[in-house]
Amino acid sequence: MERSTRQRTAIREAIGLAGRPLLPQEVLESAQNQVPGLGIATVYRTLKQLVDEGELRAVRLPGDNPRYESVNHGHHHHFQCTTCQRVFDVHACPGNLARLAPDGFTVEDHDLTLYGQCLTCQPKPASRRPATSKPQTRR
Repeated sequence: MERSTRQRTAIREAIGLAGRPLLPQEVLESAQNQVPGLGIATVYRTLKQLVDEGELRAVRLPGDNPRYESVNHGHHHHFQCTTCQRVFDVHACPGNLARLAPDGFTVEDHDLTLYGQCLTCQPKPASRRPATSKPQTRR
């Protein structure tokens, strides 16, 4: 049974608007824009309910806490920024990776995570100043 439709709606919208998998704390911070009194316990409880109901899925990266995203994305992979730790969707797939499995093994699924720096965290190229000409001296 839903405790609060307003809270649940804010949590759904936070995940939907983000366009990327979110940590529970990120869900809380975003959803609090609509429901200022929302607490982390409610976020965890609601995330669990939405996963159990098949509306959300947990994205589990090695050595990291689960993030949550909509199940409506279909098959896709992820990119994790090594600077800010945010995770982004990658809507491309290398295809059938069965050829990488040992002989006789059957591949049932795969998950691929790319690591690097997101656009926000990449160092900005140093701006080049236009070459200045030396002032000419009058004789």
